[in-house]
Amino acid sequence: MPPSIKETETLESSDDDQPLGTKLAQRKASIEKAAAKEAKALRAADKKKAAAKKAIKEESDDDEPLAKQPMKHQSNGTGSSAKKTNGVKVKKESESDSDAPIAKKGKKVAAPAKKASAAAKSAKVKEEEKEEKSNENSEEEEEEEEYRWWDAPKKEDDSIKWTTLEHNGVLFPPPYEPLPSHVKLYYDGKPVNLHVEAEEVATFFGSMLHATQHVENPVFQKNFFTDFKEVLDKTGGAKDMDGNPVDIKEFKKLDFTKIYEHFRSISEAKKNRPAAEKKAEKEAKAKLEAPYMYCKWDGRKEKVGNFRVEPPGLFRGRGEHPKTGKVKKRVMPEQITINIGKDAKVPDPPPGHKWKAVQHDNKATWLAMWQENVNGNYKYVMLAANSSIKGQSDFKKFEKARELKKHIDRIRADYTRDLKSEVMAERQRATAMYLIDKFALRAGNEKDTENEAETVGCCSLKYEHVTLKEPNTVIFDFLGKDSIRFYNEFQVDRQVFKNLKMFKKPPKEPGDDIFDRLTTTQLNKHLSSYMPGLTAKVFRTYNASYTMSRLLKGLKADGLSMAEKVKLYNDCNREVAILCNHKRTVGASHEAQMEKLGDRIKGLKYQKWRTKMMMLEVDPKLKKKKGAEYFEREADLTDEWIQNHQKFLVEELRTKIQKKFEKDNEKLAADGEKPLTDKDLKERMKAVSELEAKFKKENKTGKVEPEGKNPTVEKLEAAIVKLDERIKTLELQSADREGNKEVALGTSKIVSTSSPKIWLVCIGLFC
Repeated sequence: MPPSIKETETLESSDDDQPLGTKLAQRKASIEKAAAKEAKALRAADKKKAAAKKAIKEESDDDEPLAKQPMKHQSNGTGSSAKKTNGVKVKKESESDSDAPIAKKGKKVAAPAKKASAAAKSAKVKEEEKEEKSNENSEEEEEEEEYRWWDAPKKEDDSIKWTTLEHNGVLFPPPYEPLPSHVKLYYDGKPVNLHVEAEEVATFFGSMLHATQHVENPVFQKNFFTDFKEVLDKTGGAKDMDGNPVDIKEFKKLDFTKIYEHFRSISEAKKNRPAAEKKAEKEAKAKLEAPYMYCKWDGRKEKVGNFRVEPPGLFRGRGEHPKTGKVKKRVMPEQITINIGKDAKVPDPPPGHKWKAVQHDNKATWLAMWQENVNGNYKYVMLAANSSIKGQSDFKKFEKARELKKHIDRIRADYTRDLKSEVMAERQRATAMYLIDKFALRAGNEKDTENEAETVGCCSLKYEHVTLKEPNTVIFDFLGKDSIRFYNEFQVDRQVFKNLKMFKKPPKEPGDDIFDRLTTTQLNKHLSSYMPGLTAKVFRTYNASYTMSRLLKGLKADGLSMAEKVKLYNDCNREVAILCNHKRTVGASHEAQMEKLGDRIKGLKYQKWRTKMMMLEVDPKLKKKKGAEYFEREADLTDEWIQNHQKFLVEELRTKIQKKFEKDNEKLAADGEKPLTDKDLKERMKAVSELEAKFKKENKTGKVEPEGKNPTVEKLEAAIVKLDERIKTLELQSADREGNKEVALGTSKIVSTSSPKIWLVCIGLFC
């Protein structure tokens, strides 16, 4: 038998009362010791390599005139003629203890990815060869899929992103379809007529009445009503059924029930459509989207990530956003700027419209751009996460984190020393670096609190965000990125505690900055003195990746099933996500999903118990051999639950037969054959009556007749083993989902799923 869930649990799932953040910080402390040791070893290895290179160089230069030797050294990627990578001179990028330019290091790092993907790639080529006969363009596609950007020669000017660019623009949402004449918005108990533009805004609110966390929010209601009134005033207002003006003054008198019921009925009708109709709609959608899904980037086919223009609706935001409920207006072609190659055909805008502008900026990686009306943010159409451009960007990010790996011990030693600095600005900077490094706090930036949610990071912490508890406990409570609450208790070094106490000393009061002599810009400038391009953000990348790799290395996965390995991986990922405050709100459907999953597990347990009862019918002596406990029903399988489950199984069988009957008739109709009759359906439905009778008999006699062909004890025992495996898998999935309900794992999973090469590089960097 595989190990139990408890045996595969990590630190995250333990039952003690110690806060998870504290436990993670403790584990991280041991990881930091390993990191310091590794940093020293890496620098020593680099120095050794550099010395060896120097010796070889000197030996090779012996026969050359001395006058020529300096020129040779200058061309070694360290002189004034050093090439640029991504707009930054390689010389600057490589100013570390290593003499090797980062551009060269990148090639070394990419090697594991190349090697690891060789087998998979050969299999892929074979499949593509099969498709070659039926697809004229398969040869071209094969070449495009095989583009290995990590092996491509470095550009002289890395700021130039493309030479040629072709694409088909953006896909607009469908136009608004007016409500049927009998579906109205009600005001003060009476139906009203609206201009189509105002009606559309009313449907935004009416269609989401089920989202109570939004529609019952006073701020959401206020912002919606303000924007709704503006549209009403612009379009002539509301009128009663006789055409008389209706002055809509109070939100609470509005009734959107009829609109909500209309959209709910449409949703139900879509769910209940025949399979053929759903398939046809899916195919039509795919055909519509096909021209926009890919672009030609320097002659290569690259996938576009978000080619759809966001439809109009109501802005929701995260957390307590001051603009939640405001109307997101429909984006028109006149607001969109297209970025495309000079010689490429400019995509046609919708009939009767024109683009805001067309430009040919080969230093930009976006294909289209517009400004949304709620926050004034610019939206960009970019390439997909698994594109070569995104891959290169991710590679640079991890390369920077890899470089930090060599310096981390010295940086930590420096800020530890500066915690006692006589200069207050240095002491604040050192304390902030400690918090960012140890607890993965974001640096933080200035916020427009009138138009944005009041979120903070380390450098922008206020007096009220930090609570101190002797002797060395710090409690953080603030809104972080995306208005996700960061609440954690940490035990810190005594000197850090003293510093924070000093930074909160009167006359400071709520609303005042903790770090009043430090900004994010100043912090990042200081960090860049250790390593070009080093910012506080790089610390999060480094710490998350390094911690993840150490956790993975500490796992014992021998003999575990794939589901158990996935659970262990997610446990590690979850710990890192919590450490980095990658949180999310619990989904509205979470509890229902967990209940459904629990019923599936209980259903398998019931099936397992029935199978054991069948064994007794085959061989009654087994009760003595295996013991009565073996055949006992689990406690949660009550008589009431079993009867309800049996009803469910009966209805499930009835539904399956009905759907199979309808599907068969659809196929017969498509083939021009005679359809099945109601008599045929009744014949098939006999199986339902038989199942009902079987359950009734089992409940009465307490015996279960063996099922299947020639049932034997051996066959039934084999069935129980399979059921145990399925139960185990579902229990692991259940524990995983429950653990993920408030944790967002997407940040690290995007790396592994969208770009396996980058994930391999990441693992190679830190393992």
